[in-house]
Amino acid sequence: MVTRSRKVNATTQRVDTIVPLLLRVKPLPLQETIQLRTFAPMPGIKKEKIRVAILDLNEGHPNQGIRCIREILTAYAHHNHIPLEYDHFDVRLLKQVPKLEYDIYISSGGPGSPLESEGTEWEKIYFEWIQDLVDYNNNLANLDKKNVLFICHSFQLACRFFEVGQVSKRKSTSFGVFPIHVMKEGKNEPVFQGLKETFYAVDSRDYQVIEPRQEQLERIGGTILAIEKERPHIPLKRAVMAIRFNEYMLGTQFHPEADPTGMSMYLLRVDKKNMVIDIHGIAKWQSMIEQLNDPDKIKWTYAHVIPNFLDQALSD
Repeated sequence: MVTRSRKVNATTQRVDTIVPLLLRVKPLPLQETIQLRTFAPMPGIKKEKIRVAILDLNEGHPNQGIRCIREILTAYAHHNHIPLEYDHFDVRLLKQVPKLEYDIYISSGGPGSPLESEGTEWEKIYFEWIQDLVDYNNNLANLDKKNVLFICHSFQLACRFFEVGQVSKRKSTSFGVFPIHVMKEGKNEPVFQGLKETFYAVDSRDYQVIEPRQEQLERIGGTILAIEKERPHIPLKRAVMAIRFNEYMLGTQFHPEADPTGMSMYLLRVDKKNMVIDIHGIAKWQSMIEQLNDPDKIKWTYAHVIPNFLDQALSD
């Protein structure tokens, strides 16, 4: 059964989450955080309600991402006075994917290898869902297009589906708050509106997308929007961090939904803290802690990328 989430309206309020006191991280209330971004006036919404499908690829593992996505949707609906509801689909455990009755689709990150799932039943169902959406959007008779946002693990799977780059295992885990460089094409991307040429986001992955296939990208109407920030002292290929696959589908390797509350919970975990320190040193871990309260770092990304995506989806 699909998990039915509650409807969201202008009076919906956020339930405060507990922030780890050890870090003294004090994230703004969600409404205030979202409003760091200046909202553009929304076009008239003709539908009685906006329906959003959240595709959960976490395979039952505890995570903060789904909570963050739900809270952004709640705040967005509240701010824009939009009748909105969302449903939750467990893709990997229950092999659930939404039908084409939704207006917007957000597909989450998740654990494990995006390569070892090849040939599994759930991935086959997931790829068929992507193809169904591509076919729907390519049909000129369908005027209400379906917008999709792929995040992290979903992004890597989408890169495999569209065959736009090589998905490979990293030499070491990337986890923390890192700078991301916007490409020339990304500067005109509506979903990146308000971001600086170098912005900061949460990165959590053991795999990466490298060696983009430019001819294939051009064939499907795709563009690379962002890559890892250049590190001249490290002789490794820079990973792709965001791609617009086509007019209605976009993916990010980073986590645009990550908020200070969730990130602080991860950075406090002994295994995550030790991993960051082993790879980057104690100074980098302390810097990540400080960045959680910096309004120009992950708070800014959180307050812009997904709200911008929703803006665009509702204007199509």
